[in-house]
Amino acid sequence: MQSCHAAAAVDAVFDDPNLVADAGLVPVVALAEQIGLPELVAEHVKILDAANSAGAGPDTVVFVDIDSTHRRVYGYAKQGAAVGRLAGKKTLHPLIATASTPSSAPVVLAVRLRKGKAADVRGAARFLAEALTTLRLLAPRARVVVRADSQFYTADVAATAARHGASVSLTTRSTARPRTASAGFGQRPWTPTPSPTASAAPDTGKRAPDAEVAKPASAAFPGREKKLPVTGRLIVRRVRRPNPAAAAGQDELFTVHRHHAVFVTSSVATLQAEADHRAHAIIEQVIADAAGSALAHLPSGRFTANAAWTVLWAIAHNLTRAAGVLAGTAQARATTASLRTRLINVPARLARSARRIRLHLPAGWPFDQAWLNLHHAVHRRPHPAT
Repeated sequence: MQSCHAAAAVDAVFDDPNLVADAGLVPVVALAEQIGLPELVAEHVKILDAANSAGAGPDTVVFVDIDSTHRRVYGYAKQGAAVGRLAGKKTLHPLIATASTPSSAPVVLAVRLRKGKAADVRGAARFLAEALTTLRLLAPRARVVVRADSQFYTADVAATAARHGASVSLTTRSTARPRTASAGFGQRPWTPTPSPTASAAPDTGKRAPDAEVAKPASAAFPGREKKLPVTGRLIVRRVRRPNPAAAAGQDELFTVHRHHAVFVTSSVATLQAEADHRAHAIIEQVIADAAGSALAHLPSGRFTANAAWTVLWAIAHNLTRAAGVLAGTAQARATTASLRTRLINVPARLARSARRIRLHLPAGWPFDQAWLNLHHAVHRRPHPAT
């Protein structure tokens, strides 16, 4: 194996002043300047203009997903760090709200850093109100569905969504009322729903459904109906639990199912509403991106500085997502890590000619057209005055 077949010896010298490592930052920074991001950050330190759902009409559905994550910290100098859900580990506890459509990846609507001991639902209703207010500035006519896990299954969250013209899709808690409703489903008709994990029939190749969905009567929050009236329907999905001894030839005495209940207030068909709720897992992509980038380490011992750091991560995330949309349809749903690799971390050489700067990028770059789409979209020549 040889490092180079062109010469017997290779010399290296750092003498080219016109090289840049991340040429993709050129259009991304220009995009930030064009949308007024520097002025916006200086004035409000909030993000308002980097989401791609602006102008969405009444036929467009926007999913607002809420979830929280724990970011582990070390040492005793971090303000707000405490042992919370993760036993024996001190954490800070960000709360995140994202917005997405069926054709676009999620952007961050709001983010709030909290102490490690804060409960998941603490401040969730007010936080949701802030997120929906921002969304309505971007998409005032869109149909909005708020999705969340069972930690956010409260009447306050559902009522807040209703006040902002949004419906909810919330995983119910394992309390007495949902358990009683699920137990009474035996005589109700179950609708089979396809699943990608189901086994395919050898003769037809079609996947047999391994899950079923049923809709009971309307449900609400016990003890809060008069103060916060919220009506909707309880959709229960049951999945057959396989017999662990089936491989040894032991037949099962009776069929056992796992039940997953979802409370929805929209008028969407049952199967579609249940499928839409399972797509709530898309927010985990945003949380994973945060854990793999800026929120992998919260750099300051001051809580307010780390809160500002969290907001800066949200701005950078949304700016990257906006760049992906401008780069073309193929990049609109790519992960942010992929966008950084394809569009930002591109080496280039700077050259100057006729009072213009030219970037010489790598020949044969597989995403050259996407990069050029972003570049041309950001660096459009101004229209002549009429």
